[in-house]
Amino acid sequence: MQRLVLFDLDGTLTDAAPGIVSSLLYALDEMGIEHPDDATIATFLGPPLKDTFGGYFGMDEAGIDAAIAHYRVRYNDVGLFENEVYPGIPDLLARLTGAGFTLATSTSKPTVSATRILEHFSLAQHFTFIGGASLDSERNSKAEVIAHTLDELNALGTDTSAGSITMVGDRQHDVLGAAQFGIPAIGVLWGYGSRAELEGAGAVATADDVGHLGRLLS
Repeated sequence: MQRLVLFDLDGTLTDAAPGIVSSLLYALDEMGIEHPDDATIATFLGPPLKDTFGGYFGMDEAGIDAAIAHYRVRYNDVGLFENEVYPGIPDLLARLTGAGFTLATSTSKPTVSATRILEHFSLAQHFTFIGGASLDSERNSKAEVIAHTLDELNALGTDTSAGSITMVGDRQHDVLGAAQFGIPAIGVLWGYGSRAELEGAGAVATADDVGHLGRLLS
């Protein structure tokens, strides 16, 4: 099969932090919950919302559903586009597709939101498939999203020992999710995770910038 590269979205292709943070704080305000400090909020960038509201804030299922609903009120109309493509990403995607790579996303963001973002920034044409979470949270974890993406591309169960598939992301969730399928992951250092986090999770390499990522993939 052609070389397949799975890309995370937030913190990898685009800097979505302003919109995510503002929408998270809006949701907390609506729930009457005090804001954590900035350092804590930064850790919420990357993991699924369900993990943040349930894991950190200790909400039950009803609370999680309510918090996510509040988040989406702001995010779907405003926060989605408080976002910026990282420099060099459009050229990298064009070079990879031109070289015969198959590109797809595997993001914890709902597919509908990921699609709107990629179309807004004229990046969608580079991706054979846009894989994301489901709005009903049935497909939520990074591993579930990767499985969904591979299945849609008829690549689930592919022998990955020859390096035919690579995951690219900025948080440990990307690395650990890919590892469940034997897929090596490259961590990017311009996103929301650190070198220590990515290497500790088992990333096979870390990219300092987009040019470096291109060389690692070639």
